[in-house]
Amino acid sequence: MRMVRFGKTGLMVSEVAFGGIPIMRRSKEDAVKVIRGAIDLGVNFIDTAHGYADSEEKIGAAIQGYPREKLVIASKSPASDKKGFLEQLETTLKRLGTDYVDIYQHHGVSTKEKRDAIFGPDGAHEGMKEGVADGRIRHPAFSSHNIPIAMEIMETGYFEAVQIPFNFVDDTAAEEIIPLAKKLDMGFISMKPMGGGLLDNAETSFRYLMQFDSIVPDPGIEKLEEIEQIVRLYENRRALTDDDRAAIQRLKDELGTSWCHRCDYCQPCPQGIRISTILVAKGSVKRMTKERAMAMLGPAIEKSKDCAECRDCVSRCPYNLDIPELLKVHQQKYEGFVSTGVWA
Repeated sequence: MRMVRFGKTGLMVSEVAFGGIPIMRRSKEDAVKVIRGAIDLGVNFIDTAHGYADSEEKIGAAIQGYPREKLVIASKSPASDKKGFLEQLETTLKRLGTDYVDIYQHHGVSTKEKRDAIFGPDGAHEGMKEGVADGRIRHPAFSSHNIPIAMEIMETGYFEAVQIPFNFVDDTAAEEIIPLAKKLDMGFISMKPMGGGLLDNAETSFRYLMQFDSIVPDPGIEKLEEIEQIVRLYENRRALTDDDRAAIQRLKDELGTSWCHRCDYCQPCPQGIRISTILVAKGSVKRMTKERAMAMLGPAIEKSKDCAECRDCVSRCPYNLDIPELLKVHQQKYEGFVSTGVWA
């Protein structure tokens, strides 16, 4: 694969990364084969997170024997406090079998409450700075689902990379985030390049993303043939055709206002319902084992039954989603998933 400069990190990374969520579903032996297969194809950028079950451990096993300096390993901590952040950093390093992580991210800084906690007294960002100072973290970064909050954090000038959802239906980042990242010379990781399972046409998805020369898509990979297909697309580039653009527009029209962008403007819910967790459940189910999906979604689905239909969330949603009705739909779909293992 062609290597590209990843912003002011100075790292040379493959044009597409290996996303480490779906390997949670594979045995360790199978996961190691998939990861090594991707590396042998020329993919040197691997992204995971502390919270992705045993993903870090499988990646750690897979990268043994490869020159460490040739790989770019990214992970994330969801901790809001310094103590938790440093504990998770140490766990990540132990799992990966390395003494440093190339890119370490504050994970999911999408609400004002989490932002304020991370950057407050004894917050996780103090841990981030400590990790950078002693060399365990080479390049500080963060991920977010909230465009205004992400822009505020980017403009602090501290971070060297940012990870934001970006695909041809969730394309808000193209307007401000990507231009700002270029201006600040920050690396940009395109989270959910296939909509977190929403999109099923890899060719259209990645042809769209190839238009943006300063981003690195980070698709979740479960099978070797998935990354093989994506690598072939990058090795045989072509521009989007009029037919491609028409297909993209048709899908956007079909989706309309029925899907969640995970911006979390609907929060906080007076009843404490984790709205976006529920509304993106289909994508979560595709990437996880049934057991892990149920462990994550079950409590959220049960809590959603407390919805008082106050519609505060609807008034705050920039996409005009009828959230109370969508919660009911997802409750039914979850019951079907529990019974059959299929999200229909």
